[in-house]
Amino acid sequence: MSLGSKKLAGITALIAWLLLGSCGTGGEEVCESQLVANLPAPSFRSSSHLTSSHGPVFAKVNRREGAGGWSPLVSDRYQWLEVDLGRRTRITAVATQGRYGSSDWLTAYLLMFSDTGHNWRQHRQEDSLGAFPGNSNADTVVQYKLKQPVIARYLRLIPLDWNPTGRIGLRLEMYGCRYTSDVANFDGSSSLVYRRSVRPSWTPMEVVSLKFKTLKNSGTLLHAEGQRDHSLTLVLEQGRLLLYHQQGVSSSSGGQLLVSVGSLLDDQHWHHVKLERLSTHLNLTVDKNTHQVHTPAELSHWDIHQLSLGAVQSHGLQKPILSNKNFHGCLENLFYNDLNLIHLAKESNHQVSVVGNVTFSCAEQVSVAVTFTDSQSFLQLPGLTSWSSGVVSVALQFRTWNKAGLLLTFDLPQQEGSGTVWLYLSETRLRLQIKKAGRAQLELSAGSGLNDGQWHSVELSSGQDHLSITVDKDEGATAHTSIPLPLTTETQVFFGGCPDQESSQQCRNPFKVFQGCMRLLALDNQPVDLIKVQQRLLGNYSHLQIDMCGIIDRCSPSHCEHGGRCTQSWSTFHCNCSNSGYRGATCHSSRYEQSCEAYKHKGNTSGRYYIDVDGSGPIKPQLIYCNMTEDVAWMVIQHNNTELTTVHSSPDSNQHLAHFDYASEEEQLAAIISQSDYCEQELSYHCKMSRLLNTPEGAPFSWWVGGPGPGPGQVQTYWGGALPGSRQCACGLQDNCLDPNHYCNCDADYDQWADDSGLLTHKETLPVRSLVLGDIQRPESEAAYRVGPLSCHGDKNFWNAAFFDKETSYLHFPTFHGELNADISFLFKTTSSSGVFLENLGIKDFIRIELSSASEVVFSFDVGNGPLEVRVETSVLLNDNRWHSVRAERNVKEASLRVDKFPAATQEAPADGHIHLQLNSQLFIGGTASRQKGFLGCIRFLQLNGVTLDLEERAKITPGVRPGCPGHCSSYGSLCQNQGRCVERDNGFSCDCDQSAYTGAFCHEEVSASFISSTSIAYNLNEPYELSRNSSALPSSIYSDMTLRGENISLSFRTSQSPALLLYVNSFYREYLALLINSHDELELRYKLHSSRDVEVLGSRVTNMADGRLHSVTIRRQADSVSVQIDQNAREDFNLTSDVEFNSIKSLILGRVQESDELDAELADLASLGFTGCLSGVCFNSISPLKAALLHPDSPVIVSGPLAQSSCGSSSPANPYAAETTHSLSDQPGSVDPGQPLVNAIRSDSALIGGVIAVVIFVTVSALAIMARFICSRKETYRTQEVKAAQPEDGHEFPFSSQGDSQSAPTENQKEYFI
Repeated sequence: MSLGSKKLAGITALIAWLLLGSCGTGGEEVCESQLVANLPAPSFRSSSHLTSSHGPVFAKVNRREGAGGWSPLVSDRYQWLEVDLGRRTRITAVATQGRYGSSDWLTAYLLMFSDTGHNWRQHRQEDSLGAFPGNSNADTVVQYKLKQPVIARYLRLIPLDWNPTGRIGLRLEMYGCRYTSDVANFDGSSSLVYRRSVRPSWTPMEVVSLKFKTLKNSGTLLHAEGQRDHSLTLVLEQGRLLLYHQQGVSSSSGGQLLVSVGSLLDDQHWHHVKLERLSTHLNLTVDKNTHQVHTPAELSHWDIHQLSLGAVQSHGLQKPILSNKNFHGCLENLFYNDLNLIHLAKESNHQVSVVGNVTFSCAEQVSVAVTFTDSQSFLQLPGLTSWSSGVVSVALQFRTWNKAGLLLTFDLPQQEGSGTVWLYLSETRLRLQIKKAGRAQLELSAGSGLNDGQWHSVELSSGQDHLSITVDKDEGATAHTSIPLPLTTETQVFFGGCPDQESSQQCRNPFKVFQGCMRLLALDNQPVDLIKVQQRLLGNYSHLQIDMCGIIDRCSPSHCEHGGRCTQSWSTFHCNCSNSGYRGATCHSSRYEQSCEAYKHKGNTSGRYYIDVDGSGPIKPQLIYCNMTEDVAWMVIQHNNTELTTVHSSPDSNQHLAHFDYASEEEQLAAIISQSDYCEQELSYHCKMSRLLNTPEGAPFSWWVGGPGPGPGQVQTYWGGALPGSRQCACGLQDNCLDPNHYCNCDADYDQWADDSGLLTHKETLPVRSLVLGDIQRPESEAAYRVGPLSCHGDKNFWNAAFFDKETSYLHFPTFHGELNADISFLFKTTSSSGVFLENLGIKDFIRIELSSASEVVFSFDVGNGPLEVRVETSVLLNDNRWHSVRAERNVKEASLRVDKFPAATQEAPADGHIHLQLNSQLFIGGTASRQKGFLGCIRFLQLNGVTLDLEERAKITPGVRPGCPGHCSSYGSLCQNQGRCVERDNGFSCDCDQSAYTGAFCHEEVSASFISSTSIAYNLNEPYELSRNSSALPSSIYSDMTLRGENISLSFRTSQSPALLLYVNSFYREYLALLINSHDELELRYKLHSSRDVEVLGSRVTNMADGRLHSVTIRRQADSVSVQIDQNAREDFNLTSDVEFNSIKSLILGRVQESDELDAELADLASLGFTGCLSGVCFNSISPLKAALLHPDSPVIVSGPLAQSSCGSSSPANPYAAETTHSLSDQPGSVDPGQPLVNAIRSDSALIGGVIAVVIFVTVSALAIMARFICSRKETYRTQEVKAAQPEDGHEFPFSSQGDSQSAPTENQKEYFI
């Protein structure tokens, strides 16, 4: 189009605008007027037209002039139709129609917009979708409403697909309204300065908004100064916007970077910027991307006094962020609050000063770029006549995300010997390679990190004996070489790649193709006219986008979640999830379980685990100690002072204040407390003339602050063991305080030690955040306090379940919103072979997970690209009425499905397609809206994007669905080890270890003890007794009159003693069984099953049994057949010949045998030596004598000599799972007041039993009577018993409590698990 024609088109379009009286910029006005219908003929251009009757001027909707629309000469993807609206316009919709009376119409197209007719920008429906749907016939008008209006003067439509039985045919309309704006142009040395003439009172919000466009990747956009010499500076650096805070007149640093937003902003397109200063935070928005940062404390009551645009115009006392880099480009609609600063500058308002050459129109520099889109892209240019002189120069600028790619190549003339020159990227460096006769003659390299998306300049220069490559104007590599580059006019230069080998013998590319943008191509300093290339008037090309740079930053904003690091290539991005705690294509899914309860049901034992309380939600994982007991799984959260701490009297201080900082963050604490069934925290106060709550009527001297964050918490005036709001301690609630006139022991103000201790169990008041102690100023006042760790158990989410007993029943919930990232996880069990677990529908989109067969789960969805399915087929049946896990995830990169521990199936998302999942129906669980293919069975722990759906509450009011789902042992029973029995519970299961020689959550912890020669354990079976709840043996009446025809014996031992007796079982008929190590370090099993017959000795061939290592022995006898298994050795089989019946068992003995009259001489001598070493996991049929002696004092067991539980039976040197214990007073050095609290007591994980406990009990006056009765009843023997983690009855004499310690994390031998 000629210059005169363009001017005429502009004037005509302006007149048309004056006729559009209904259009405007007001928000209340409708912006949908026709924009094309009244345009004159010069406003239309096209790549070509079939005939004059098919010209672009006829491409108006519902018009029949000419041939009824536009059709190009050739139907291919290089055609385009362009419309000039005459001025920048707000465009809200585009409509297309086929050519009238024909079979020519488009089925898909691209939209490009521009302000200048150059530097086109592709409009996308979504971040990755560029194609728009077209027509299905020639007559129907298909309108697409733009989600965000576009401000542009030019539109270019590029056909992508058309009716296969016709050709390209198009009629077009655009809808919108007039757009007005104020624009200012800055030349790199100019600026605008706004000064507030009157300084009003401080306002809680200030807003600066503007639009800018530039080709320069760096420059100062705005600088805001306020009181106390604080300033905010917004700069463009490497195509990104950075917001800095500076302070102090002597600041020499570059300032504090607050936030970085945006990318590729130097593309000469308009970008919208909005900076909001609020009292607590700053919002910086670039286009659609908003980042929020907390306001620095210095700016909390700061406001703007002076605002500089385009450059820093300050007092000169602060160092500029970007030295000598002012903004070069255009600003539009610059507002400070409601003030239009550009308009004020136009009006020469005294508040706005113009510095330098600021013009009020946008002088745009035209720069034609070309985009190499795929593997078939190339640009071919002919050589120049000037090359015959022997001087060659090729220059260009490029930008890309790829690490490698060919920039240019050409062949050397045949007369100089065949050869090829390649200039290419490899590992982000620029490399030059020259090959002749298949051999590399020269290699040069320059630059680094050239795949950063920035524009980089490259020049290849060759002279007579000089060859160099230059990157970004820095001469990176120079070679003095005799290799000439004698190019001629016949030489063809290829950029980016090569044509198909069939069509070109002049180009070979052994490297990757280039994907990115190029501009400012020059051959011997002569610019290449890329518009002529586009018009096929110069060179050749394929698969190029000319007059635009189509680079996309897929990492800004980043789709990588939870701190995942984003890297990208031209066509995709990758998330590095290392050290984030998350996994998946976008680091969306957590690697960790959400509670200790979940870890326990995976078979994990006590230890430290990462807990992610909200799964894929925003709360970070945290390292927490899990104490797995037989009944529950405790989550233990420590704080900075869980020790008993002394408070000394101080006349200078009326109060003692203690703050408690927890290892978990506020949101983590709140989530743990909320989802747990029960929480507790010990609160203890030990006092001597130091009152606590000043009950009953006085103002409290002390109080504590508690409650979930993030607020300051609430003041509480009740104490551990009492009720909230009661202003009581535990003794007041139980009516047993020292002084009945008070509700706390300490309020009696006695001159002796007392204590008020107990557990805080009301979750609404937990955790304890601070403690204030008031009555400590008197000289005689003494006090100590302890706030234990926060301990919680149970997981409301993990056991939340519903049972669907009808195919037509379902639960419904609000619409699931997972537009870009959706993860769904749940557990199910069923006996049916099919059924829908979940479904949510949209207008076209949907998401569904179903059991398609007894061994297959299907995850299907549609986000607008057509239905996709991800299937997992398992090798086991899923309808076995056991719990199975399902986890489905869909994000912008892929969809995945995992069932149990089977390999996950994945389905990649289309590279150029819809990415937003748009749903609008209710979410159906256990069925569908059509009530077909419903699910029969249980669904549990259903989570969507980390949020648990409350199935139980909804099931209570839904027919055909029942809350809860019993029957867990079928799934989890295998976790119970060593003959432990699975016991069903409403929420889960527990392992009953009564019949096992082991203990612990899964009957997995060996019960071990160290023996010396005088130690003896005798388990008596000669008198009936009542079987208690905790007994580990059956009643003795089973054995006293019963004949055994077989035994099952198992134990582990570690000893250096040889010979040694390990186990001895006798009977009332002088029959016995003995397991021993003989003098040859071999294991012997001796049976004497008939009093008048000889002993039968069964000797093992395994040696070195007394080598100090741990050995395991298993013995099985059935009648006369006996088998012995030692460690991993082969099983040894024996046969008895004398008898097979073991009659009337009397007792089972470990260690020294006190009564050896019935033994033969050799065995009697051995029995008298006792056993020195370790025994562990001893089990005789269902009797566990060692476990009974150590853990169950109500069993018929007698212990003689020292016996201490230890970890000697463990294969590791220490047991990290043992329960916590507080040492006795005798462990502490120096003289201690018997009633004084023990401060900073050492706590470990095992109970000290035997002689040490005897000393403790002896010292304790209140225990003397119990000890005496104990000694008398057992004939000067005593039983070992576990130290109870409970406060003694007369707690005021012993004011320390270990009740909270039982759930505390161990201080030694801790293990960390990363699962």
